[in-house]
Amino acid sequence: MGFAIAPLDKGHDRKQFTCGQPDLDDWFHRRAGQDDKRNIARAFVATDDELGVVGFYSLSSFTLSIEDLPEEVGRKLPRYDAIPAALIGRLARDVRVRGRGVGELLLVDAVRRILGAGRSVAVFAIVVDAKDAAAAAFYEGFGFRPFPLRPQRLFLLASTAAAAFERI
Repeated sequence: MGFAIAPLDKGHDRKQFTCGQPDLDDWFHRRAGQDDKRNIARAFVATDDELGVVGFYSLSSFTLSIEDLPEEVGRKLPRYDAIPAALIGRLARDVRVRGRGVGELLLVDAVRRILGAGRSVAVFAIVVDAKDAAAAAFYEGFGFRPFPLRPQRLFLLASTAAAAFERI
């Protein structure tokens, strides 16, 4: 079973997709295309030849306040009102492929796309909002760190991600 990842388009049949989280399923089925058209979020899908769409994630631009960051990170930055970031707003894999590495594949692809965009548009950090403690642990396994006052919002410095990709 091989997976391909591509931008969401009208040719992707989303009807069979379910991740088990009603709010994520609803966004993907009803609003992902609209958010894309409105330049709110770009959705990308993982597909399988037999199963169809088996996962997705969304990307958006984002800004951080220095006060949101841990002190040891924030003190190294200029005192701008907003620090540029990228948001992985939603990431989900279908229950049919649980345990097959689709979530990991989606996250790696999202980070690669963000780093690629970072060659043209500054991105200091990659931000995710974890749905729950298990999702937060998933992201922490890839080096994401929680924000001090919002433990289910996590970040990864773009420079850290780029260095990790250079090693592989």
